[in-house]
Amino acid sequence: MSTLTSPPDTEKGGGARPGRARRRSRIARVPPLVWAFLLVPFAIELFWVFWPAANSFSLALTRWDGISLAEPVGLQNFRDLAADPIFLTALRNNVVWVLGFGGLSVVGGLVLAVTLNKPGPMVSLYRSAIYLPMVVSLAVSGLFWRVMYAPDGPINGTLGLLGLESLQRQWLADPTVALWAVLIAAVWRQVGYIMVLYLAGLKGTDPTLEEAAAVDGASAWQRFWRIVMPQLRGVNTVVFAVTVIDSLRTFDIVWAMTRGGPYNETQLLSTYMFQQAFTTGNLGYASAIAVVIFALAIGFIITYLARQARTED
Repeated sequence: MSTLTSPPDTEKGGGARPGRARRRSRIARVPPLVWAFLLVPFAIELFWVFWPAANSFSLALTRWDGISLAEPVGLQNFRDLAADPIFLTALRNNVVWVLGFGGLSVVGGLVLAVTLNKPGPMVSLYRSAIYLPMVVSLAVSGLFWRVMYAPDGPINGTLGLLGLESLQRQWLADPTVALWAVLIAAVWRQVGYIMVLYLAGLKGTDPTLEEAAAVDGASAWQRFWRIVMPQLRGVNTVVFAVTVIDSLRTFDIVWAMTRGGPYNETQLLSTYMFQQAFTTGNLGYASAIAVVIFALAIGFIITYLARQARTED
């Protein structure tokens, strides 16, 4: 009698082994230098960014001055935040900042990108001039705008020349306008960056679709809103994420211009966190503020991405 050999049982997982073997083979073919370029930056990022970020969550549950041993306090820091009027002012200002900074930067950058997305002898010069503030650090931008807003500075001087003396004021010392004055300075710097992102997105759109819509009688606004904007969906996601993160971590320009004053009217979560950590030495309380900033950023971004996903479906 001849011995019959049964075929390999692929239904019980035998077919999965060749797939795993192929994956191992592909991994093994990656040169060691490539792994080095991947793993070394990852290790540095893990040590300098992710570990401190994770550590801040545990510090938020303690009372710690940076010198003595940390004292666990549970959620007391967060309860204190809910009753802290300066924190509530900073939280309110951050909401205004996200909406104002994000809205004005995005709208201004998009308008500039659409306007300058055409060939011309001076277009490159205009693009470079608008992007130039991004090359300057935020601290230097803040000092520049402090000079602009000085009582005897160019802004008040221009208002005087135009006969608008009634509008002259100490811009950074007036609690009613100080936050808006700093906001304008931040938007002035950010709008060039958003413009560049949208310019890159506009270069990737299909012009034939817009030409076909024009032949069908669509207006310029209809062509832009119905044809161009849907093609910028990916750019919009990047712009939204960048703008929200930049809004919530804004520190340098506010600190350089007002240090959170006058009377804490320009205080943001980032500046208040810095004051608590390095002025009063309350690192546990500052870590709780950092957790709030992280939660706000994640909440904004996840909500936006979920909405985009529903729109695409």
